[in-house]
Amino acid sequence: MMLMNETFVTDFILVGLFPEFQHSIVLNSIIIFIYILAFLGNILLIILICSDSRLHTPMYILLSQLSIIDLTLTSTIVPKMASNFFTGKRNISWIGCGTQSFFFLMLGMSECLILTLMAYDRYVAVCNPLRYPTIMSTRICLHMVVGCWIGGSSSSFIHTVYPMHFPICGSREIQHFFCEVPVLIKLSCEDTSVYQLVVVVTSIVLLVVPFSLITASYTFIFITVFHMNSVKGRRKTLATCSSHLIVVSLFFGPNIFIYMTFTSSHSPEQDQALSVFSNILTPMLNPIIYSLRNKEVVAALRKLSGRRVIM
Repeated sequence: MMLMNETFVTDFILVGLFPEFQHSIVLNSIIIFIYILAFLGNILLIILICSDSRLHTPMYILLSQLSIIDLTLTSTIVPKMASNFFTGKRNISWIGCGTQSFFFLMLGMSECLILTLMAYDRYVAVCNPLRYPTIMSTRICLHMVVGCWIGGSSSSFIHTVYPMHFPICGSREIQHFFCEVPVLIKLSCEDTSVYQLVVVVTSIVLLVVPFSLITASYTFIFITVFHMNSVKGRRKTLATCSSHLIVVSLFFGPNIFIYMTFTSSHSPEQDQALSVFSNILTPMLNPIIYSLRNKEVVAALRKLSGRRVIM
């Protein structure tokens, strides 16, 4: 009995998604529906890329990694949120909180690096097409992908273990629907201003630097496109690049606000709203954005649909 009480004391309490909202069941049901769409959409995109040999290129290898990240990210957050809401049990263990925080950070950081690689891939394809097979070979692309996962995991491990050991003297109630570093810092009774400064600096390295590289890549791409003689080639290039730019905007916008400002400068409601947009809604939109304007993906979908009809 004493062991159970000690375990409960070390648990955190997740208040859930907008706890003061009157129609919580409707809101949570919508979130679950969005999660299902995101799950199915990303699974379908991964299947299309794996099953069609025409999509076994660096660009689509990176896109498949983005889908894996989005699929795992939403699955890290939504099932626990839904379980807590419908069962009424809002607690999450210390280990569970740390695990959720680790995977959330790892996937977010890896996505940041993958998006940067996707921009570099488009830069090489448009600006150095003759050297593209050498610079962005499948082997080199896979090595880059492994590097992204290792980099994301290493940084996430450090930024999960350290804040989890901050002393918590008062309430263990987390004003969020999942565990992440900014909300955990708010619970500590210790002065965390130095660590918050470290988080801001880390965010500059992992958000601003990649965003700057992406911006530089597309600056060169647009200059090259502007000098293209072929109107058809120009439109095809812009169609491919515009999909990636939309996804980049959806990812970097909310995350720069959350992680590059001190936690005291924004409210729990702002954190939750931006988290829903960035971590639940965006993973649902990504497969749609990349599929609707991509002829190769549409062709692969038609091919797969044709196989199912024949079977």
